[in-house]
Amino acid sequence: MSARNTLNHGLLGLGLILLIGLLALIAQRTEQAPPPATGLESLAAINGQAPSKRPLDIQQWQTAEGAKVLFVEARQLPMFDLRLTFAAGSSRDEGVPGLATLTNAMLNEGVPGKDSTAIAEGFESLGAEFGNGAYRDMAVASLRSLSDAQQREAALALFEQVVGQPSFPEEALARIKNQLLAGFQYQKQNPGKLAGIALFERLYGDHPYAHSSEGNEQSVPGIDSAQLRAFHQKAYAAGNVVIALVGDLSRAEAEAMAARVSAALPKGPALPPIAQPEQPEAGLSHIEYPSNQTHLLLAQLGVDRREPDYAALILGNQILGGGGFGTRLMEEVREKRGLTYGVYSGFSAMQARGPFMINLQTRAELSQGTLELVQGILRDYLANGPTQQELAQAKREMLGSFPLSTASNADIVGQLGAMGFYDLPLSYLDDFMAELQGLTVEQVKTAMAKHLDTDKLVIVSAGPSVAQQPLPPPTDKPAERPAGPPEH
Repeated sequence: MSARNTLNHGLLGLGLILLIGLLALIAQRTEQAPPPATGLESLAAINGQAPSKRPLDIQQWQTAEGAKVLFVEARQLPMFDLRLTFAAGSSRDEGVPGLATLTNAMLNEGVPGKDSTAIAEGFESLGAEFGNGAYRDMAVASLRSLSDAQQREAALALFEQVVGQPSFPEEALARIKNQLLAGFQYQKQNPGKLAGIALFERLYGDHPYAHSSEGNEQSVPGIDSAQLRAFHQKAYAAGNVVIALVGDLSRAEAEAMAARVSAALPKGPALPPIAQPEQPEAGLSHIEYPSNQTHLLLAQLGVDRREPDYAALILGNQILGGGGFGTRLMEEVREKRGLTYGVYSGFSAMQARGPFMINLQTRAELSQGTLELVQGILRDYLANGPTQQELAQAKREMLGSFPLSTASNADIVGQLGAMGFYDLPLSYLDDFMAELQGLTVEQVKTAMAKHLDTDKLVIVSAGPSVAQQPLPPPTDKPAERPAGPPEH
């Protein structure tokens, strides 16, 4: 998914203040600290069992204005992370591509009495960090600050202004528009980006997911501040947000913070869910582009985020092409034939059915054979499923890395935001790991074959039209290894 994140400020100030705070609190926190671990937990020791992970006591409630709140108390560090997740992504652009991205990008460009410089200096002086971004499904705004009451209150007051009272100054709007327009010109020199844009247009047709989150060079110039204000009033309403909080806060302090943030936002209800897309027409389309390489993108409609087969599909894809080296695609396309620097597959599960996609680039004269090879690998995998050895290895990899998803407060607050946005149960993280452990070869095979079909692939290639050559035969030592990373 596309995103535009503004520059974060205050890293130096945050580090200095955190150091002071940690030194001041280390003595009183020593008795509360958990006993040190006796050793690292290796993948071999896991042997298919779930590794230890950070326990989370997730609490949930709703503010008076209708905002959903998820909170985890974490006393290890004297700081907190706050993340607001709005149903305000580009799928809500309503025929004006780029509207959601511009609105989000302009949040910290001005509030009554402060310009972007004053806002940045305000966060920096407090050792606080503001972040924001817009995607297809959602838009986010985040705050990281020390939990000391004085610092916390000041940072929160500025954050409330930024998310609740953006002024959308004309000078900043013109500047950000120019940045987006410059990006559109750069895209014309990037065949991979052109292929991605064309793929989503073909895959989604008239659906809101079809256009790029950044908009396009036809739509962006005409967007004005009045449209941004109207979009903010509707999509940044308190009833349309999930508030995630993690850190050195009591339940009472978290409730007070969430209530303040909720009250600072425009009043309004949640926006309705995005409709499911129609099945697209399968087949190949080509973008002519002068290059030595051809980009290949293969996709079809996948699943939404609440799909019951989600865990089985993620595990199945880990074996097919989601796990880097050692996957079916990487082994057959790169390791045995040297046709590409890398080939990857993945499900992007969203509020509506997101794409399943395979992407790679290869030498232009071998592009047709490479495409047929990839299609054949997928067809065979859907027909026969993974081996028991592949399944066991994929489980070890995923169960071993899954605890990293809650390794830091920032990781946890991101998980809480997604859980709230996609209406997942509070037990989701534990449920996912337990389900992953119990999956069988047959369950993974059934799920992959149920949701994927090689006859439904939408394929876009971008590169030169050249005479094709036969693929080299598979070998343990390919005659020609790829010389470097893909041309992006």
